[in-house]
Amino acid sequence: MAVVGSVNLDLVARVERLPGPGETLTAHGVTRVPGGKGANQALAAARLGAQVRLHAAVGDDPLAGEALTLLRAGGVDLRHIRIARDAPTGTAMIQVDDDGETTIVIDAGANATLTVAPEDLDADVVLTVLEVPDEAVATAMAAPGFTVLNAAPARPVAGDVLVDVDLVCVNAAEFGALAAHADLDDLAAVAITHGAAGAELRRRGHVVATVEPPPVDAVDGTAAGDAFTAALALALATDLDDETALLRACRAGALAATRPGAQPSLPTLGEVDVP
Repeated sequence: MAVVGSVNLDLVARVERLPGPGETLTAHGVTRVPGGKGANQALAAARLGAQVRLHAAVGDDPLAGEALTLLRAGGVDLRHIRIARDAPTGTAMIQVDDDGETTIVIDAGANATLTVAPEDLDADVVLTVLEVPDEAVATAMAAPGFTVLNAAPARPVAGDVLVDVDLVCVNAAEFGALAAHADLDDLAAVAITHGAAGAELRRRGHVVATVEPPPVDAVDGTAAGDAFTAALALALATDLDDETALLRACRAGALAATRPGAQPSLPTLGEVDVP
């Protein structure tokens, strides 16, 4: 798998509840952890058994090494990481409440400088996210492998980029934002997550599978969608049937939510597998 995506260092504040506009709350504690949707999904796929290389950009600063620590330890191929000399490593400010709900604000930093060459994307599965420039997204989606777009964070995507995408993964809010600019009924496959209510998979506008996740005690939902996307991409690319693939993805996302941080330790493939 080749992942074209973002690398961040996350500053995470634990709060009893998410603050309202103009409100100041006292955090239970603050931690610094690796993140970035591209990095999260690359590491999730590697922990689920895939061979993964990450195409990303970081700054020439001390944050870069910290942001790449878990990827390196997890066996992700980092030879395609580019160093941006004029931009810092991306950062994210995250608030997590006692129910595992989050708010996230991102400073793209070096992620906004990412470029990727088409000839570097020779892989069975190519996955990208919207935390990198449009040109990098378009290049990834034109790759010859099984292509996956995690359309997050929500922003418009040109219709011609989506035409040949094999799988689009979004949450319900992101689905609405994407549907406002593109006819999603024309897409090969769209997976929509609904948090604790589960997920659905649509093909050419028709719902072909719906699944509820296992009940879990959520600690941090930051990486749940990333784990879901990585698991679903691997499952569908290996020709699992739709319902089994969606169930495996829901289990991976639910289990990720039981661990803190954007790159939580994931279970083995056997723990998210289904009979």
